[in-house]
Amino acid sequence: AASKLEVSMPAVVEVEFGGTARIPCDFSIPGNGSYSYIDWFYLDQANSRVRLCRITDSEVLKEDTEYKGRLSVGADKALSISKVTLQDARTFVCQVGAGSSDVGESRTELTVYSEGGGGSLLPPAHGSTLCSRPSLPSQIAKCESKNSFPFANITWHKNGEQLDLQESQVKVTRIRESNGLFTVTSLLSAPVTREDRDSQYHCTAHYWLRGQRHTQESRRVKINVFYPAEHLTLQVVPPLSLVKEGDNVKLICEADGNPPPVFTFYKRQVRLEGTWPALFSIPLLDIEGVHVEVEPPSPVLEGQSVTLSCDAHSLVTLAYEWSDGKGRKLGEGNQLVVSNLTFETPSNFSCKVMAPSVPGLEQSKQVAVTVEGEPRIVGVSSPLYVRQDEVVNLTCKAIAVPKPSFHWNVNGTVRAGGVQAVISLGCSGAQCSSASPLQAHEFVDKQHVTSNLTVRVNHDLLKAGATCRVSNSKGSSQKFIQLLASFPSGLLCPGPAPEHPLRWSPRAQPATCPLWYLKHVSKLSPPSPSTKPEARKDKIVVEVKSDKVSEEAGLLQGANGDKRPATDQVGRGVGHCP
Repeated sequence: AASKLEVSMPAVVEVEFGGTARIPCDFSIPGNGSYSYIDWFYLDQANSRVRLCRITDSEVLKEDTEYKGRLSVGADKALSISKVTLQDARTFVCQVGAGSSDVGESRTELTVYSEGGGGSLLPPAHGSTLCSRPSLPSQIAKCESKNSFPFANITWHKNGEQLDLQESQVKVTRIRESNGLFTVTSLLSAPVTREDRDSQYHCTAHYWLRGQRHTQESRRVKINVFYPAEHLTLQVVPPLSLVKEGDNVKLICEADGNPPPVFTFYKRQVRLEGTWPALFSIPLLDIEGVHVEVEPPSPVLEGQSVTLSCDAHSLVTLAYEWSDGKGRKLGEGNQLVVSNLTFETPSNFSCKVMAPSVPGLEQSKQVAVTVEGEPRIVGVSSPLYVRQDEVVNLTCKAIAVPKPSFHWNVNGTVRAGGVQAVISLGCSGAQCSSASPLQAHEFVDKQHVTSNLTVRVNHDLLKAGATCRVSNSKGSSQKFIQLLASFPSGLLCPGPAPEHPLRWSPRAQPATCPLWYLKHVSKLSPPSPSTKPEARKDKIVVEVKSDKVSEEAGLLQGANGDKRPATDQVGRGVGHCP
């Protein structure tokens, strides 16, 4: 039996960060006596004792310290501390008292460790592929060990063997986080050669745990080394002892550079490009250098002629065929003469070069011919039958290259297309008509351009008509639009005597209602039988003969359909159009 009170504790207790530390306290009392109390202490930074708790036979009295909520005492009087932090790495003392004077104690050094994340290779800043150039110090890889305590040491390995690196080739950074754990980063930079293109690199983190050395390895990475090509080969696949005209051969060009180089093939000054490995199927028999010339050069004026010449090179005799843009055959031979060009002439021509002795061997070349000229008006809305105060569209359609501009002349007032305006008709007194709003719109259909002028019909417009003028840099042309009075079938024509109206017919209006037309449209007095107005191309002339009663009687009828004497009808201004 022991002659005095003895207390024993392990010199060091290791616990993982965040875990629970158990510190045992074993003691023996002489004569198998019992203890009076057991006190647990820790030593602060000043090496002063701070009591944690006192254990008696009946209770455990915890002191008001930072450990009060995390400590507990087991049945064997061992002290347990939960949720260990790095600040718990300190000395703990167990003191046992027996009787009034017999006291013994011992102490344990509590150490805290963390395995952390071990060694892990981070992706480089430029992506998942590591790139380097021969003989240039380049960042090969970056290794990181996080949340370790104490901090880890990092070593580098190439193809499984540890590298003996100089200080300039490795940059190590240690950062202590807010929780007290360490993050260690190691950056490997070293020159590489083309032989390193298949090498694999990894890092290893070394740390102490429970008094032993432990390691953790990262994944392996392969670097992509850039280097120029040293060897270039060109081969024919499959090897042919005899190549006859018309056979196909494959040419493969290979090089050992990285990144894969771009290959350029030349065949009789014709450049062909590909990517590694280059693979081309090149017919030995070919048509090359198809070329088309236009004389005189495009653009040409309308009415002129051009000569198209086609030329090409081949080992065999060639034939030439011409067609337009729609595929219609125009001729044969290496020259094509196109005469009297117009705007409607097809603008695209194709020369197809063929080898009659080799079916399927052909090449085509297209050429465009632009025809320019002064505008040609192809349609106007004339004559146009209208009614008073009716809003109508005056239409003028032209074809021209370059694109033309439209100018409308209404009552002596010139207006350009696309501009809105109100044109005064220049009248006075009681006979003055209201102003006519004008608005022009243009529509383009291929080479044709159409201008629509919206106008409200009045007396002066009926009398004067309108003129459409179309112009471009090559010239101009114009046409007159004639407006004639018209009424739909069934409506009453205004006559000189309202009680005897004339009923209108949809036939040729000036001829079928001559009296009304002469008085209210032409503003002319009825001509005498001996006077005949001079005929004009742009005017409709109506001759009324008073000495032919039978003809007038057949033309004019009463409102009720009964025939009346012509003199009576003319004198009263009453008639009926059939």
